[in-house]
Amino acid sequence: MRQTQIVARRGAGVGAALVDRMIRSSVRRRFRSVRLLSCAGGVAAPCILVANHHGWHDGYLMHLLAARLGLPAELWIREFDAFPLFRLVGGLPFPDGDANRRAGSIRHSIRGLRQGHACLVMFPEGELHRAPELMPFLPALAKVAALVPNAAIVPVGIRYEMGIHERPEAYVSVGERLRGGECLAEEARASVRHELERIECELRTGGHEFEVLAVGARDVNERMDMRRIPALTNRRNRRR
Repeated sequence: MRQTQIVARRGAGVGAALVDRMIRSSVRRRFRSVRLLSCAGGVAAPCILVANHHGWHDGYLMHLLAARLGLPAELWIREFDAFPLFRLVGGLPFPDGDANRRAGSIRHSIRGLRQGHACLVMFPEGELHRAPELMPFLPALAKVAALVPNAAIVPVGIRYEMGIHERPEAYVSVGERLRGGECLAEEARASVRHELERIECELRTGGHEFEVLAVGARDVNERMDMRRIPALTNRRNRRR
């Protein structure tokens, strides 16, 4: 597996590394694995990563994706004040009922995108909700894209699977860049749906194109297989 680290931020230092480690540790404990299905073209800053919002861990997975792509990603966080250290890895405050702080975060991201060095993660459905439906994309995506025509719009699909392992598996798919325009919200929504379908198709055909983005916790029978204990194996053989 290709090892990736967070993209260095000015003044972040050790604090950013600790927050990054916390995110990765959480993902390892809660998932069997995280796998990536990416497009051939690659992704570079400035860009806006546009993803569906079907799971609590979506922000963590987008953090891992941005690190894998080598992008200094920013994410607007509604509950930022609960853990303001997310600022060290690109989190920006976006609280309900505080238009001034939300506007400040928007201005900060637009400035970075215009300068050509930033990547913004957006969940344009606006709400965390259950899969598999996609809610209509909010007009904020088109408004931001219109202000930063130099930024690529890149669709991302995130899918969670629970079944053959003790813990769920997560899959992330990165699509080809989109053009901005009046129909951007509808086009982006259709493209994110396409990435979700790409994941499903790849799973049906064997999943050989997935790259391991994060290795998680093994199943209990893999961690605690008592057949690996020589004394117990020998005792069982003697009883036969």
